[in-house]
Amino acid sequence: MAERVFGDVKGVPVGALFPDRKAVAAAGIHKPLQAGISGSANEGADSIVVSGGYEDDFDDGETLIYTGHGGRDQESEKQVAHQELTRQNKALALNKQLGLPVRVVRRVEDPKVLSSGMNYRYDGLYFVTDYWCEPGKSGFLVYRFRLEKDPFLVPPMAGVQSDVPEDDAPAPVITTAQAERRLALVNRIKRDSKVTKAVKKMHDDTCQVCGVRLVTPLGAYSEAAHIKPLGMPHNGPDSTDNVLCLCPNHHVLFDYGVFAVNDDFSLVGTGYEGQVLRRVAGHQINLEYLQYQREHYFFLDIRSR
Repeated sequence: MAERVFGDVKGVPVGALFPDRKAVAAAGIHKPLQAGISGSANEGADSIVVSGGYEDDFDDGETLIYTGHGGRDQESEKQVAHQELTRQNKALALNKQLGLPVRVVRRVEDPKVLSSGMNYRYDGLYFVTDYWCEPGKSGFLVYRFRLEKDPFLVPPMAGVQSDVPEDDAPAPVITTAQAERRLALVNRIKRDSKVTKAVKKMHDDTCQVCGVRLVTPLGAYSEAAHIKPLGMPHNGPDSTDNVLCLCPNHHVLFDYGVFAVNDDFSLVGTGYEGQVLRRVAGHQINLEYLQYQREHYFFLDIRSR
């Protein structure tokens, strides 16, 4: 069994065209002939195909909001059931945690290209920067993944491929290309440092969950966690009522939906029973944003069991 390759495939440039899924698979870009996500729940996802099959997808080239796997009727291709954080969905979610790139293949829409018999295009590497759960247009819960193209990634970053059976294969050697300097334009969300500094100061850099105040040789350290994410499609505001002061551990756990905050500021989540969010005078927290986080992120904790 060949090793799963995360990154570019040697000999296949970005922009390469293919007549069908069989050709894409033969090139090693996306091996499944039908599934849109190629991956393992234990390893991560190495590639996806964007074919416009899901009604909830969004794609502007640089940013892709990709709907997860499952819950569709094979004949009508309509969503008829809730999706779950298992199999391919869990694989793609794991990419965010591990920072693994995913190859993106798109179905061609340009009539001129289609007239040449080419139907699929390899569009390079993307990173999963966020994922959440929400009702789709059909009313059923779907998983959404935000993928962003990284212009600074220097290909190739792939493991050595092997046709030797897995039991007999030697330990793989992972190599990367020599670093290069390239000019790239990147769109970033501009955050107001005054907002995060104000929240941290109000709490004296003390975590609102565990009460820990980390002190380094450079001073106290804490992190500002946005309750409703700033990026599209969430579009949360960069304001103090949308920010919590957390330690690094609880910032990660909050972002991954391990716990949430109820409207009465009690914490909810396994191991958080009976705990209440620490609050200080002058720091108002918008209950609407807390509800948004519960519905879109804390639900991950429930559905993954």
